[in-house]
Amino acid sequence: MRLWFWGAPLAVTLIAAVLRLWNLGNPHAIVFDETFYVKDAWSLWNNGYETTWPSDANTEFVAGNTNVFESSGSYVVHPPLGKWLIGLGMALFGPANSYGWRFTVAIAGVIAVWLIILVTRRLTESTLLGVIAGALFAIDGHAIVLSRVAVLDNLLMLFTLLGFYLVVVDRSWARRRIDAWVLDRRSRGREISWGPTLWWRPWLILAGVSFGAASAVKWSGIWFLAIYCLFVVIMDAVDRRRAGIPLWFSAAVLKTAPATFLLTVPVACAVYLASWAGWITTTGGYYRTWIDNHPALQATGVFKWIPLWLQDLWFYHQSAYGFHVGMSTPHPYQANPLTWLFMIRPTSMYYVGTDQGQGGCSFYSCSEAITPIANPLIWYASVAALIYLLYRFIRFRRWQYGAVLLGIVAGYLPWLAYLNRTVFQFYAIVFEPYMLIALAMAIGVVLGTHEDPPERRAQGIRWVVAFGIIALLLSAFFYPLWSGIQTPLWFWQMHMWMPSWV
Repeated sequence: MRLWFWGAPLAVTLIAAVLRLWNLGNPHAIVFDETFYVKDAWSLWNNGYETTWPSDANTEFVAGNTNVFESSGSYVVHPPLGKWLIGLGMALFGPANSYGWRFTVAIAGVIAVWLIILVTRRLTESTLLGVIAGALFAIDGHAIVLSRVAVLDNLLMLFTLLGFYLVVVDRSWARRRIDAWVLDRRSRGREISWGPTLWWRPWLILAGVSFGAASAVKWSGIWFLAIYCLFVVIMDAVDRRRAGIPLWFSAAVLKTAPATFLLTVPVACAVYLASWAGWITTTGGYYRTWIDNHPALQATGVFKWIPLWLQDLWFYHQSAYGFHVGMSTPHPYQANPLTWLFMIRPTSMYYVGTDQGQGGCSFYSCSEAITPIANPLIWYASVAALIYLLYRFIRFRRWQYGAVLLGIVAGYLPWLAYLNRTVFQFYAIVFEPYMLIALAMAIGVVLGTHEDPPERRAQGIRWVVAFGIIALLLSAFFYPLWSGIQTPLWFWQMHMWMPSWV
């Protein structure tokens, strides 16, 4: 049982590592938004802030001339942490090595598979369902591609998933302490009207760190911090009521809510601010000396004490927020958030077409593509599982279902407020883990329990095995389009199941 408990998760994680790390440097080309993040990461790593590049920088960078960045600060609209991490891989393998560009993003994808196994096992108390969730995430094309291209979203997904896992661990930790406190007070015959304020919650503090790191990759991580802090307060109220504490609601609102805020938000802010350390401690970053050069804009009165660098940073954030809200530049692969769950418009991140005799093409025409088309069976089954999980949550009111659904709320619903903004299907990677956890929970229902008749369980196993085999075959079929492998043009065309996928 110990071999199964740790061996099966490890085996799935190794499969994920192979699918993400094999031939990672292919293609040796700037892929999609790597044009921003790879170059920004390298200038950030060298200067402490992102700088501008000459007009032919992509050609020079791919050719190995990686230090052609300029000294003037570049206007960027995402925080630095994700680029620091991408730069770490470049520092390890060399900036001219395309394997190094993508290394830390790929490792993040591997770690995420391990995490989804752990969190699903905690929620379901089943190693089997944890392994199923991890295996589906390991072989899904959307997750594979976002682990093989140096963009920020996979790092955002990792930190939010880690924060979710830590909140789930904290849930059990806090419940045990509330129960122990009530039991102790009752044994002494003492009053239990309010219950304790749990100030020492190490797992919750670490969750704050993780959500702060997510926000330091992309601002959308803030939604996870807010929603899962609210989840902590709600679960505290539930635990106090279940433990028999009379003033459970007022205790959750007046004691747990402030404590949760103080245990998470300050550390999240500290992590976020630390990610800007290079920009703060230098003077070349964009807007770094804006307030210094515009005395009329400097804070006065009770706010005069605020350091100029912090005023610069605040001004920068105001500008970046305006950019995010108003960004509506048309793009051929933009996808309205209302279509994400239906996978209508996957983002073509890389495509090179060649004729026979060119670039090693031995067919009449060849294609090399990187397109984050999810495994269709896994993706659409996960969407159906979300609907089923919502039904089970309404009917059975299990907190585990609610915790998973909140991942969709935090990762997906905020985008519905920006339907006119230029956004892409691959942003869905941040909430895909919760889709697959929901699918694993639904599979658990199909498999049945030990109380079900043997024939019912055997039928469930047959359905699940058939599902797994088809999903595996589909992943093998689509993998060339997820990893940039050269194929005949007709092979690429076979994968364009919808006209909008082209």
